[in-house]
Amino acid sequence: MSENTKAVEILLIEDSTTDAELAIRALQKSRLANRLVWVKDGAEALDFIFATGAYADREISDLPKVVLLDLRLPKVDGIEVLRRIKSDKRTATIPVVVLTSSKEDRDIAESYGLGVNSYISKPVDFDDFAKTVTELGFYWLLVNHPPHTSR
Repeated sequence: MSENTKAVEILLIEDSTTDAELAIRALQKSRLANRLVWVKDGAEALDFIFATGAYADREISDLPKVVLLDLRLPKVDGIEVLRRIKSDKRTATIPVVVLTSSKEDRDIAESYGLGVNSYISKPVDFDDFAKTVTELGFYWLLVNHPPHTSR
């Protein structure tokens, strides 16, 4: 098993290189990105989460502590990724935070209907974006108490 897929704390699902790099930089600055994996589309995200395809050597029980999910993804959209995560008993308790540019009521309602833990519209300003990502990291990795799973 690859060392960077072992004991992942943050799974960042983001197709925008710019947004992903900004998020990673903000998390690194706060020392929260040591165990982060970035995937660039919904199909790769599902492979990672369910330990299939390129990630078949990963243990599915090694769940990330939080998933940061963009909705507008190639191959498989974020709503479908969320649906699959929350409908499988092995992964349903993973906290999923939608971090997207969409402010559409339909996307917000559907995300919460599928069990998203938080829905955040990406701030346009770099400093605001960095602050938001850092606060997300601190909350989900250090403050939040997830249910115990058999790892």
